[in-house]
Amino acid sequence: MGLFGIFNKKKKETLDKGLERTQQSFFSKISKAVAGKSKVDDEVLDELEEVLISSDVGVDTTVKIIERIEERVARDKYVTTSELNGILREEIAALLAENNTTDNDDWDLPTDHKPYVILVVGVNGVGKTTTIGKLAYQFKQAGKKVFLGAADTFRAAAVEQLCIWGERVGVPVIKQQMGSDPASVAFDTLSSAKANQADVVIIDTAGRLHNKVGLMNELKKVKDVMKKVLPDAPDEVMLVLDGSTGQNAFEQAKQFSAVTQITSMAITKLDGTAKGGVVIGISDQLKVPVKYIGLGEGMEDLQLFNKRQFVDSLFGER
Repeated sequence: MGLFGIFNKKKKETLDKGLERTQQSFFSKISKAVAGKSKVDDEVLDELEEVLISSDVGVDTTVKIIERIEERVARDKYVTTSELNGILREEIAALLAENNTTDNDDWDLPTDHKPYVILVVGVNGVGKTTTIGKLAYQFKQAGKKVFLGAADTFRAAAVEQLCIWGERVGVPVIKQQMGSDPASVAFDTLSSAKANQADVVIIDTAGRLHNKVGLMNELKKVKDVMKKVLPDAPDEVMLVLDGSTGQNAFEQAKQFSAVTQITSMAITKLDGTAKGGVVIGISDQLKVPVKYIGLGEGMEDLQLFNKRQFVDSLFGER
């Protein structure tokens, strides 16, 4: 069994509950769009386009989905509104598959080297440090030796919060004084982790977007220093986004992808919001796989993203 275990019934129930508001909003809008209609025509497609955009799927991704449905309607000559949900479901699943988002519920660390290094980026307030804590917990539960690096040295609260998570989970946190060079913290963290034969290293970084050049230079320096300790580090650059902010999360994703290569995403706070459609748009536009989704405050409410189960929950399939 891998790190996060199989996608069991409890996880599916958590996913269903977490996406409940999105699902209810999504389908109430679709129901209104097809009310009194029997055939999928231009008017229905225009209504569906508005539904997708208002569900935070995003304009470009919405246009792509509508075009695909138009092609199917033209090919099949006659498509009823009762078939629309099934077609929409298939096209959304296909989009997620094209963006390298898999159904890997049982992901494990690579066996050819260690430690596995995750560099975490994202603006302040998106749940970045909490996501790091939850990841550390789940790695620890899987029997892995975890080190955390507090490289967000510009905010005392960030270092303090990471240390609280380290104590809660029972993993060491490498830190320096406020205002220290983040690259120096990364170097110390990787050196300690390597010396202690750690399995996983997760490094927090500053979440500033007001100066793209400064952010780009800082992240490049952190990466360059990491390679002095471990030539292949980082193994993963994970962007954390707050799903409840909808299109604002998409804008953050575009800005971060412009300054550094993102290899995976974690989308948090999907519980209690009707903006879950943003997962589809962000994945499609960035061509970066969504790896984790946050569905609550609990330690185990961070799940490996499963596109099939996500689509099932989005469409109310229990």
